[in-house]
Amino acid sequence: MSEQPYLTAEGAKKLREELEQLKGPGREEVARRLREAIEMGDLSENADYAMAKEDQAFLEGRIQELEYLLSSAIIVEEQSGVREVVEVGATVTVQEEDYPPDTYKLVGAKEANPREGKISNESPIGQALLGKRVGEIAVANTPSGEIKLKILKIE
Repeated sequence: MSEQPYLTAEGAKKLREELEQLKGPGREEVARRLREAIEMGDLSENADYAMAKEDQAFLEGRIQELEYLLSSAIIVEEQSGVREVVEVGATVTVQEEDYPPDTYKLVGAKEANPREGKISNESPIGQALLGKRVGEIAVANTPSGEIKLKILKIE
């Protein structure tokens, strides 16, 4: 990724909690499983050992990913009240033509969860919304075609 990742303060807190869990209880659990598998003997045909080693590799990879992300991310602090323009961390209410309004929170790609109304600043809709003001129309080129969203409110 060429650009620095964005995280909201809430998202950074969740990732720090996950990192703490992985480095403590997560590592301890994998180490326990490895010890138990080693005690069984012959490691060449030990499925429990192979699975524990796989899990250890995944856990260590995730720890490295979280450490890098937290050290390099731009943390976007929450702001209360109305904002002038759409930016990462903003909650935006938009309306597409005759459909009911939708509200999205613009977050970094690592926090995006459309089911929770959190969309990535790197997504087609997120990119279209960035920098827009209330009353403006954001045009997003999505895989299902072009959509036009009128910005009703920015918080």
